[in-house]
Amino acid sequence: MSEKIKLTIDGKEVEVEKGTTVLQAARKANIDIPTLCYLKEINAAGDCRMCIVDIEGRRGFVPSCITQAEEGMIVKTDTPELNESRRIMLDLILSTHNRDCLTCVRNGNCELQELAEKFGVTNIEYEGQKVEPTIDEISPSIVRDNSKCIMCKRCVATCKNIQKVAAIDVAGRGFQSRIAAENDESLNNVNCTFCGQCINACPVGALKEKDETAAVWRKIRDKDTFVVVQTAPAVRAGLGEEFGYPIGTNVAGKMVTALKRIGFDKVFDTNTGADLTIMEEANELVERLQNGGTLPMITSCSPGWVRFIEMNYPELLPHLSSCKSPHQMFGAILKSYYAEKAGIDPKKMYVVSVMPCVAKKFEKTREEMKNDELENVDAVITTRELARMIKQANIKFTTLEDSEFDDPMGEATGAGAIFGTTGGVMEAALRTAYETITGKELEKVDFEEVRGKKGVKKASVKIGDKEVKVAVAHGLGNAREILEEIKAGTADYQFVEIMACPGGCIMGGGQPIVKSKIRDEVDVRAKRAEALYKIDKDSKLRKSHENPALKKLYKEFLGKPGSHKAHELLHTTYHKREKYN
Repeated sequence: MSEKIKLTIDGKEVEVEKGTTVLQAARKANIDIPTLCYLKEINAAGDCRMCIVDIEGRRGFVPSCITQAEEGMIVKTDTPELNESRRIMLDLILSTHNRDCLTCVRNGNCELQELAEKFGVTNIEYEGQKVEPTIDEISPSIVRDNSKCIMCKRCVATCKNIQKVAAIDVAGRGFQSRIAAENDESLNNVNCTFCGQCINACPVGALKEKDETAAVWRKIRDKDTFVVVQTAPAVRAGLGEEFGYPIGTNVAGKMVTALKRIGFDKVFDTNTGADLTIMEEANELVERLQNGGTLPMITSCSPGWVRFIEMNYPELLPHLSSCKSPHQMFGAILKSYYAEKAGIDPKKMYVVSVMPCVAKKFEKTREEMKNDELENVDAVITTRELARMIKQANIKFTTLEDSEFDDPMGEATGAGAIFGTTGGVMEAALRTAYETITGKELEKVDFEEVRGKKGVKKASVKIGDKEVKVAVAHGLGNAREILEEIKAGTADYQFVEIMACPGGCIMGGGQPIVKSKIRDEVDVRAKRAEALYKIDKDSKLRKSHENPALKKLYKEFLGKPGSHKAHELLHTTYHKREKYN
């Protein structure tokens, strides 16, 4: 049993476990201490000095995020002297900051802006030299603007400590300090995986996704173009947050209505593409298990993860499934089977994917994601970009009625929905693989052993007379653990799911940005995942191979999973990439 200690914060006695910081103790007692550089479980450095407190018997103020609570400690968090020090620190940060707030993508959701308002910073007393804007927008996924960077280092900590990629770090000293990639190169030319976790960590507008909404609006207004949109499972569990809904609210019905009002010709569900991915991936797994293919087979639906293995473990590429990701598969089907059925020229079809992920912006540019010289997907917008489009269209989201996805490609199963959370791809694949191998109905469809927040989950699943060992990893730091085992020949799994983002797509780099204080109070990952598991639980069909739209697709067009036609459209190849160009 852990040792308990007591301290007093603002006259209130608080009991916490030994080793707890003063900041954590205060938040446990519902006492607010402002923060800027602090990010729970990711960054605690005391650099910004916003979380300073006054501890009786100590000289000067100390940062509460890195100061451990002690027995009998007496802490003050709210005094005129503390608040004046915080105001001065904010003034100094703002003195060199690019303050073009009205045109910033984070206007209204900026932690610096919020603190400036809270502490009454209405004019800058210590006007300093502005940082010359250096905008890196070469990559297809991420834009960096150093003139808005406040050197909180949250992005660095996320990339280095959580993802263990270290594509960015602190360069220079003193006033020349800056966040930079290797040799001040563009993120496009270094070992960045485009996962976008740095964007979600940034408290200001120094990092953002590369916006494609202008191109999408142009196509919607072009009467000669048939514009189709598809939405990923995780989007419906996050979009509502942009309009004031509680974290984890499923707003699928309102989302579909909004997309139709925006002007898309058809609104389809990427969950159908997820079901299609399972049909192909489960078949590929069965083939490898029965015919001696490369094992373990590793999922390939996370483009940030695929880019990571291409750069860091190219010798393990044969382990990757050859399946395209769900939205790319769906795009290929829309421009072939659906276009033929609907009598539409594929060259006049424009497919837009709404994704929780910024790496999918990169993925759509890959040469391998083309069929008949046409890109499977023409544009990728994030959950945040969709929210901006809804606002630009002057749509009052909260008052919308619910609508259904369009037929005939709008049908999906519960298995497709859980793709958006860690362990979901594994669980969906096992449901189909079990019935494919045994020919028997799976009575218990919930594989709870692959669910949960643990970074690496391992399980053994009985499929007929076979014992299939599986592993699930989310976050690239955890992926390394699995890959090192495979590289060393000590891994005895047959199937591995890896997602680049901690928590899976629900926590993707394109999802609504949650302020650090809320992240400290609410388990965002669990709330969003819960929404997807509820969709699955409430679905009449919970196995991908039961999807009637896919049964018809295979009967009329593809033949069977793994067929020549299916390989032409739905499978791809991967290749070694250099870390630094």
